[in-house]
Order: sequence, then structure tokens, then C-alpha cells
Amino acid sequence: MPSYEEWKGKTLELEERCDAWPLRALQALLDRSSEVEEGAPILPLAHWVYFPPLAPQSRIGSDGHPQRGDFLPPLPQPRRMWAASDISFLAPMRIGQRLKKIARIDDIAEKSGKSGTLVFVTVSNRYEANGQGLLEERQTLVYRDDPAPGEAPPPPKPAPTNAAWSQEVEPDPVLLFRYSAATFNGHRIHYDAPYASSVEGYPAPVVHGQLTATLMLLACLDANPGLQPRRFSFRAVRPIFSGDRYFVEGAPAEESGTFKLWARDADGALAMTADLEATS
Repeated sequence: MPSYEEWKGKTLELEERCDAWPLRALQALLDRSSEVEEGAPILPLAHWVYFPPLAPQSRIGSDGHPQRGDFLPPLPQPRRMWAASDISFLAPMRIGQRLKKIARIDDIAEKSGKSGTLVFVTVSNRYEANGQGLLEERQTLVYRDDPAPGEAPPPPKPAPTNAAWSQEVEPDPVLLFRYSAATFNGHRIHYDAPYASSVEGYPAPVVHGQLTATLMLLACLDANPGLQPRRFSFRAVRPIFSGDRYFVEGAPAEESGTFKLWARDADGALAMTADLEATS
């Protein structure tokens, strides 16, 4: 892999108003009916509907993502996955605030796996309003080669069986399309079935990792009223596909105020894990 050392430390600063419309769209697809008015706090993880990738159509790549080489490095591996995030909630993000987002490339690392070369790009994002930190997120993006013809997916890992709560999710094509629209995510694996299967080797469109993470966290908050998230980290384990029902579950951890969350498919295979620290 060519050296991308010069990309480490690269920053991007953006500003925009925390408007009501994206939050209303997200709440509609999540079946949430909270009032969205000036000064109201946004849903946990709703920060993903702000600062969408606004690349011109002429700068969109064949996979639907903005072409690489602007902020993110021009890596040659064609497939991209949002593998993990570690999020700290510092203060409420509210409708009407003038937000600033500061993105920074922290690291680029190459590793060899069973499926070939993997390149991990770590990006930190900080959200502020009037100089006050509201949220910090450290994202891990993974770039990899296309699968070899007939390549079998890795064997599934069993999900925990000690769920204290469980919510079923039915990810139909409309849900995936609406989440893509709310986040202005053009990645074709989430709505273009022929592309997902013929180019990237998936059996069906892929459920967004951010959507599953959001559903996992909200299920925990529904089951434990009064919790205020302080830190939330998730890691994708196995993709979930459109049309395949799955379950977002969790249970309290040993330390007070901490929780173990996970998503599993109908066969009990683990799809995502998460850790939550919260106050009541």
C-alpha cells in the first residue's frame, strides 16, 4: 500500500444550524413522536443526520460514496464499512444551535486478514456550539478488496442469551431507503439490490450499522427510563440484510450504570456489540 502518512492529522471544519427537519425525518422512521421545537434536545445518536456528505454529484464514486481524495485518503480498496464508533456525550445538542463539527484523521493502518488486505482509517469528530463541546466520536472505517468468487462469509458467533429486554426489527427496503435519505447516505449497498449482490457480494442490501446502533441504544433507554447516556461504543460483527428480522437486546453489566448491548439475527448469530455508560 502506498504511504498515506501525509493524510494523518488532516482536519475538516464545518458549520451548520441544528435544524428540525432532519430530526423529524429520523423520528418518523423510528416511530418516535416527541415534539421537535426550538431548544429541544435531539435524540441520542441523531447527530448522524447533521453534516451529511454534500459532495457534488460529479464527485460521487461508483459505490455511491463521495470520491476519495478530498478529506478521506484515496485508498484503492473498493469496499468500505463503518466498523466501530466510540462516542462521548458531553452536553445536549439542541434544535436551533449553531453547530461546528471538527473532523480529524487520527490514523491509517494496514493489516492482513483471511479475506485479504484491510486498511483501518480512524477519524475523530468533535461537535461544538459556542465553543462548548457537545459530543465527541472516534470512528473506525475499514476498507477492503472485493470478495473472491464463491468466498464464504466467516462463521457466525453466538449472541448472549441473557437479554433483560429485546425488541424485534424488520428491516424492509423502505426503512433502509428512508434512513439513507435522512442521513444523505448514498452508499448503494443499502438500497441498490443488484449492486449489493453483483458487485459487493452480499445476498441483499445491507442494514446501516448506524441504524442498528441507534435502535440498540433506544431499546436500552426504553427499557430503563430516566437513563442519560454518557458514553456509547459499538462494533459491527456481522452484516444484517434487508428482509431478515433481527433483535436488539441488552442487559445490565456488573458495574452500576453500565450495560451490555447487542444485536442478533433470528438464528442467534451476533451482529453487533455495544457498551453503554449512563447516569440516571
